[in-house]
Amino acid sequence: MIDAVNLTKKFKDITAVDGLTFHVDEGEVFGFLGPNGAGKTTTVRMLCCLIARTSGESRIAGYDTGNDSDSLKIRKIIGLIPENVGLYGELSAYRNLDFYARLYDRTEQQRKESIERLLRLLGLWEKKDHPVGTFSKGMKQKVAIARALVHDPGILFLDEPTANLDPGAAKTVRDFILELKKEKKTIFLNTHNLEEAQKLCDRIGILKTHLLRIGTPEELKEALWGSKTVIGLEEVSDMIVAAVKQHTSGKVVVEDHRLVIDVKNAGQENPGLVQAIVAAGGRIQFVQEFSPTLEDVYLKTVRETP
Repeated sequence: MIDAVNLTKKFKDITAVDGLTFHVDEGEVFGFLGPNGAGKTTTVRMLCCLIARTSGESRIAGYDTGNDSDSLKIRKIIGLIPENVGLYGELSAYRNLDFYARLYDRTEQQRKESIERLLRLLGLWEKKDHPVGTFSKGMKQKVAIARALVHDPGILFLDEPTANLDPGAAKTVRDFILELKKEKKTIFLNTHNLEEAQKLCDRIGILKTHLLRIGTPEELKEALWGSKTVIGLEEVSDMIVAAVKQHTSGKVVVEDHRLVIDVKNAGQENPGLVQAIVAAGGRIQFVQEFSPTLEDVYLKTVRETP
């Protein structure tokens, strides 16, 4: 549905996006994580035909983003929520959405049904006749989401959709994205919010001008951290460490009164490790499988890659 091959964008001597290659399936929620200046917004702008690529290829539903004729077709089938909402403050929420729906040649009946449905879903129907300029940031962001969906696109690009929103408004937006996910919309999400990415995304790419890692949250955790068992002990002795090393080929690290052990299959290996420790005189306080967070994975990836 969304394809990029060696996609690159340069602004004079600055390379903003460097050789991106990835594929997003139809109905998938794909997330881009990366620090400020990583190239996330630039990538979205290229995919949405707002700026030209420098080199490489990119296609949306088979259409070439670099072809003028195809770019018009792409704009009809995508929705975009940019960093800045870009609404007409003097117009009401309803009139904003009606204006944009007309640009997509929606009939009057289609416009009415779509606008009412979206505003009701986002909790704004009672405010439909109020000027958008009087709305809070969260309310404006909801109108921007409705605007991106008013022509019922199959593909949606979200650039930091919950940035600067209070927790309540951010939750409403996330819940709405989950509803879109149920409708099998293809969603490309730029975000700094790691919890948001964890909850919403099927796969995640970590970007720092070039693509550092890509995979499901669990695949990223496994690739960077592997599977580990943490065993807390009353006291760690050389005899206990030696006994553990005889029962595993994985790395064994001593951290105060804990052993951190690399394992391939915790369910199969942990019983043997426990028996070895007890036989060596160890007094076990707890046994747990270590599970890194997406934040751990993100920070490790970004910090260790120049």
